Amino acid sequence: MAEFKVVAVIGAGQMGSGIAQLAAVAGSDVWLLDKDAGALHGAKGSISNSVQRFVNKGQLSKEVGIKALERLKYTSNLEDLRYADIVIEAIVESEDVKKKLFAELDKIVKGSAILASNTSSISITRLATATKRPQQVIGMHFMNPPPIMKLVEIIRGADTSDETFTATKTLAERFGKTVVCSRDYAGFIVNRILMPMINEAFHALYTGVATKEDIDAGMKLGTNQPMGPLELADFIGLDVCLSILKVLHSGLGDVKYAPCPLLVQYVDAGRLGRKRGIGVYSYVKSPKQSSRL
Repeated sequence: MAEFKVVAVIGAGQMGSGIAQLAAVAGSDVWLLDKDAGALHGAKGSISNSVQRFVNKGQLSKEVGIKALERLKYTSNLEDLRYADIVIEAIVESEDVKKKLFAELDKIVKGSAILASNTSSISITRLATATKRPQQVIGMHFMNPPPIMKLVEIIRGADTSDETFTATKTLAERFGKTVVCSRDYAGFIVNRILMPMINEAFHALYTGVATKEDIDAGMKLGTNQPMGPLELADFIGLDVCLSILKVLHSGLGDVKYAPCPLLVQYVDAGRLGRKRGIGVYSYVKSPKQSSRL
């Protein structure tokens, strides 16, 4: 079984940075790749801060934290990943972009390497067709933020081998995660259930059932969720929610998955959630009003 001494993660956003942190803390040497040097610089700082928070809370020893940061390397060159035992991509949720990346990786990484996708909805079987190693392609869907959330969804494509599945499951468990396994259907488990709920919350807002605050308060207090669906959509990114709903609608062919027009409008307007400072809610702090005598 693969030991995953070297783990590569592609995409230095919140998901990729979090996955890289998990791998380093678990004892693997880690390459974090992004074409954007600024993103890599930001990831280095955010990972260091995150590790320090775990140390300060007593959830990680200082020694383990220091060694984890020493195991992390940052690059913009795909060739640096050639000796990786597994490559986990956490890039934009686009089938075409992911396929292009997998085709490039297939030519660079060693023959025994596993190619894993952190996709939240796209078919693993289709992604695997971009490679000559479909038996070594698998879905490894982390929840956001990866260092905190306990779940990893593992998705087997049509040709994913038992060896690849077992090795990937073992790795996720080494990261301290609980694993659930899904068949390769659009949205898998979590987003097939979560995204229709978020979409319905948008419909409730769109049709004037209640205010955004009351919709979220109702779901938090009425169903014991830590975050209301509209607040959660902002956290995930409204563009990501829209992309997943389009995959569900196309892949499952049911009109119930059609994105709410209000969600589409917000994305068209650039209201993408927390990362843009505005989504359903505004996250831009108003300047303090000067006191007047």
